[in-house]
Amino acid sequence: MLTYEKLKRNPKKLLALTGLARREFEEVLPVFAQALADAEARTKPKSKKRQRAPGGGRKPGLRTVPDKLLFILVYTKTYPLQVVQGELFDMSQPSANEWIHVLLPVLAEALDTLGVMPEREGPQAARQARRAGEPADLIVDGVERRRQRPKDPQIQAIHYSGKKKAHFDKNVVVVNTRSQRVSYLSPTLPGSVHDKALADHVDIQYPKNATLRSDLGFYGYAPAVRVHLQPKKSRRSGS
Repeated sequence: MLTYEKLKRNPKKLLALTGLARREFEEVLPVFAQALADAEARTKPKSKKRQRAPGGGRKPGLRTVPDKLLFILVYTKTYPLQVVQGELFDMSQPSANEWIHVLLPVLAEALDTLGVMPEREGPQAARQARRAGEPADLIVDGVERRRQRPKDPQIQAIHYSGKKKAHFDKNVVVVNTRSQRVSYLSPTLPGSVHDKALADHVDIQYPKNATLRSDLGFYGYAPAVRVHLQPKKSRRSGS
């Protein structure tokens, strides 16, 4: 069973499973603990007669706050099937499902409190970048997550990425090259949508003084920035 007590002694494995170094994990932990306490206080019945003595009843699978944070970070980083998540943390699939639904909003609240949640509205992305006070050296890119093949043939076609010969969901992200912070995350669209088309659709606004970097998936993309750095499209040599 994965526990934080075990993983904190193995920094490489902790980073691979959660995306956070030990120092970063322990920076998030107290804010997550407070968000969890607030969530439990909101859902706790106000007037209910105790049926058993304190400490009685079934013990939770995730007993400590660090293990709860580890659980939800592993899920968001690796996105395994719930049955796999359950096996990693020694619980059933229904229990894993229940914990995921409880802890995801708690993690989102904690990250929002820390000010590291990405902007979700394209027209507000520039204001988010300026508020962070970081040099406006940005990368825009499309990211894909593989998904199960839909049963409906029409939905299959929508999510099919011909380039990778599989079915995906896609987002566009904007990342600051200096801090490596994700400053913008687009809505999720099917994998067949082209990177440039998705970026145009969400209407990302950048700081006017930004240096923007993109790959050829954004060929023809022309946002209003100071500099847009992009590889040149190679010409096919004649036979």
